[in-house]
Amino acid sequence: MEILQQQISKSPIGIFDSGVGGLTVVKEMLRQLPGEDIIYLGDTARYPYGPRSAEIVRRFALQNARFLMGFGIKLLIVACNTASSVAMDVLKKWISVPIIGVIEPGAKAAVQETKNKKIGVIGTQGTIFSKSYNRAIEGIDNNIRVFGRACPLFVPLAEEGYIDGDVPERIAQHYLTGIVQNGIDTLVLGCTHYPLLKKTIQKVVGDNIHIIDSASSVIFDVKNFLARAKLLNNSKKGDMKIFVTDAPERFEMVGEKFLDGEKIDAVKVELDF
Repeated sequence: MEILQQQISKSPIGIFDSGVGGLTVVKEMLRQLPGEDIIYLGDTARYPYGPRSAEIVRRFALQNARFLMGFGIKLLIVACNTASSVAMDVLKKWISVPIIGVIEPGAKAAVQETKNKKIGVIGTQGTIFSKSYNRAIEGIDNNIRVFGRACPLFVPLAEEGYIDGDVPERIAQHYLTGIVQNGIDTLVLGCTHYPLLKKTIQKVVGDNIHIIDSASSVIFDVKNFLARAKLLNNSKKGDMKIFVTDAPERFEMVGEKFLDGEKIDAVKVELDF
């Protein structure tokens, strides 16, 4: 059993997202789990997932997961909040490795942080309309009130690298003024693209509101899971492979901003569309 665990511990971790946003999860993994090998898939040909139907997102998520399973991964991270909101059941039915999404870790972190039991959640239309964060948060503490707000323009802003300045700030004010007026003391960034806009969001909501970054929360849970299962890879530095379904050059250009300038090499692949 111990020999098998040692063998599995050397296997990579698979991560997928609809685009470049999941690199915020990769960035946290490089910081917290530097010895782990990473296989990342950005489904850039079919981005964004947020406005799509739950049925379509489930199909895309399953295709992404099956691609990553081809690399013998030991764990699957669903870095896309929209897919985490609607596709976890189908993934757990058909995928044979442990799966961790971004909803539960972000919800737990928000519940631990709030003092007045008023939490705001911002995300894509798919994530907000699914009320997945509401269920996760209220499942931990049903005395907490959750206020959701879809912020669809944040994703293209992040994808294009418009993360500060007058335009992002005006858009943030448009989206966030109402949710702040509900008296929240905690705000969940319910999309892995949003941490790139964190400084702008914090400026708009004010320093009294604590921001929960689901990317750091999910890697905290991943680290604990791997430690309990004795599957941590203790190598000094892991390997990273990045695949995209379209426009690798553009992904590399934008992705390096997510990874603070670290050079990346994205390889284009075709899934069974």
